[in-house]
Amino acid sequence: MSWLVRMDIESEIVREERVTDSYSWHKKLWECFPGIPDRSRVEIGFLSRIDILDGSFRLWVMSKIEPLRPSWCPPDDFAINNISTTFLSHRYYAFDLKVNPVKTIVQRGLNGETLYRPNGKRKSGKRVPLVQPDELQAWLIRKGQIRSLDQSTGRDLPGGFQLVKDRPLEIRPMVESYFRKKKLTQEKDQIAFHGGVQFRGTLEVTDSDNFAETYHTGIGSAKGFGFGLLLLAPVSL
Repeated sequence: MSWLVRMDIESEIVREERVTDSYSWHKKLWECFPGIPDRSRVEIGFLSRIDILDGSFRLWVMSKIEPLRPSWCPPDDFAINNISTTFLSHRYYAFDLKVNPVKTIVQRGLNGETLYRPNGKRKSGKRVPLVQPDELQAWLIRKGQIRSLDQSTGRDLPGGFQLVKDRPLEIRPMVESYFRKKKLTQEKDQIAFHGGVQFRGTLEVTDSDNFAETYHTGIGSAKGFGFGLLLLAPVSL
């Protein structure tokens, strides 16, 4: 069982609450889950999405814990639905997805050798955003095949879906989402950005169990910053 919330928030409220970027939105949305200690937040987590409209913001939150209406959201602008298991039993869905598609540039030494950390693990490469339409489409196709790597077993976890080839796939240009995050070891805030890309199209479920897991855990990276949440509508082909 999981829950999906939609909140429509006027820009004036956003200014009053001093929400300025995706990181401050992330902290603000935790107010939908009062009483949860910091140490438990990683285990619980939630998916979110922030859409900028004309004079307002539309917020989406999905969680396996029922979200509560925060004080800054007017009652009439808080809509919550329980996502039943039957909702994920369809074969085809129209989807709307905002993600942070990236690729990793492997770090190598002067002679091209792989670099390792003192603990023996390979050094993580630099992540760079994908911007070309063909790269972005290929990235989404791969996510349907492999959503992530199981760190405990080293096995690929299937995504459980594929794109419907004879249906159009809309890929909107990347939008840079800047944010500030305080670092205890630094005097100044860290300024960084995520590259957000929006996909719209039609998918076919190839493995219902793995697709349900993909739906609930999200797609891609930067899930804490408003990326990875699949908005779905069942369709008949």
